[in-house]
Amino acid sequence: GEVVTWGDAGSGGDISVVADRLAVRIISITGNTNAFAALKNTGEVVSWGLAVGGGDSRAVADRLAEGVTSITGTTHAFAALKIAGEVVTWGAAERGGDSSSVADRLAEG
Repeated sequence: GEVVTWGDAGSGGDISVVADRLAVRIISITGNTNAFAALKNTGEVVSWGLAVGGGDSRAVADRLAEGVTSITGTTHAFAALKIAGEVVTWGAAERGGDSSSVADRLAEG
């Protein structure tokens, strides 16, 4: 499916930066207080909204390019579960977006 947004532009109401990636193949959307993350049928994740709230996933984009099966969110961060059991996080570090201290435990299911 295609994504259509409305509301406050800074909190996800404006998808102009990622609109071309949200035009087709969206199977689910997860939101938090200030951002959204869409899962495509290819396993790719596309995020938008307030950057510090998870709207900017460029730091982990290579790990979100394929193989993601589900996404969940906190108030200001997201976590994506991949096919092999790896968990990838992004967003506000203090709200769950930085899982580097437990990365070895999230590498595989």
